[in-house]
Amino acid sequence: MDREALMIGNALLGNAEDAAALELCLPPATLRFERECLFALGGADCRARLDGLAIDTNRTTMAKAGATLELAAASRGARAYLCVAGGIDVPVVMDSRSTDLQTATGGFLGRMLRRGDVLQIRPAPMPALRAVRGLSPSTAAPIRILAGPEFEQFEPGSRAALLESPWKVTAQSNRMGYRLAGPTLLRSATDELKSHAVFPGLVQVPPGGAPIVLMADAHATGGYPRMASVIATDLGRLAQIPPGGSIQFALCTRAAATAAWQQQQAWLQALRSGLHAN
Repeated sequence: MDREALMIGNALLGNAEDAAALELCLPPATLRFERECLFALGGADCRARLDGLAIDTNRTTMAKAGATLELAAASRGARAYLCVAGGIDVPVVMDSRSTDLQTATGGFLGRMLRRGDVLQIRPAPMPALRAVRGLSPSTAAPIRILAGPEFEQFEPGSRAALLESPWKVTAQSNRMGYRLAGPTLLRSATDELKSHAVFPGLVQVPPGGAPIVLMADAHATGGYPRMASVIATDLGRLAQIPPGGSIQFALCTRAAATAAWQQQQAWLQALRSGLHAN
């Protein structure tokens, strides 16, 4: 859900970009390291403690064999990422180590983790201890969007409401989509749309007028009007907003979206090269 947080953790550990990690949604959680391991936590701030001692996010930490990692309820964000040197040892399915819960495919037995599960770690050289400098992601900044193919088909008041009104992430939100509560968005056109390709970040508006932002587990096709699309750079920040949290949208140009993406990728590449870490 937050690809940037995952990529930062893997970069700090010298892992490959496709190394598997744990995504922990709305902790608390408790895990035990059966052997010595170097790890990094990213994403949500869960006031993590290793054998009772507080540890920071976005830095590598050494866990001794038998050490216990405790994550409290998130004080900021919604999803924490636990990366380990070498990555979690799970099979590659369709060029991915991720888990698809809808089809029970990939990851660890194709399902969410349960109490007592034991995960194996892939062998890896022990990298040096590192931490990211100057990283302070904000979930308060507006989520930038591009106008969608049907944006102009919505009434002027609805177009203004999308950008000017705060939107609440409802409890009906999940990995497939964030359902938002706010003003009713009305489309002037009445024709029924044909099915079309959809992707994470797309803002669809069903007949009821309450928008849905498609997230990581979105379907491949849909038929609702596409009012907007969250730019790829901001999808991770959106994923860190928990149910009940509020967001504000801001219209963005394609040039600005491309520049933001290029800047993010350059920053991540510099991190892999050690320029943002010590």
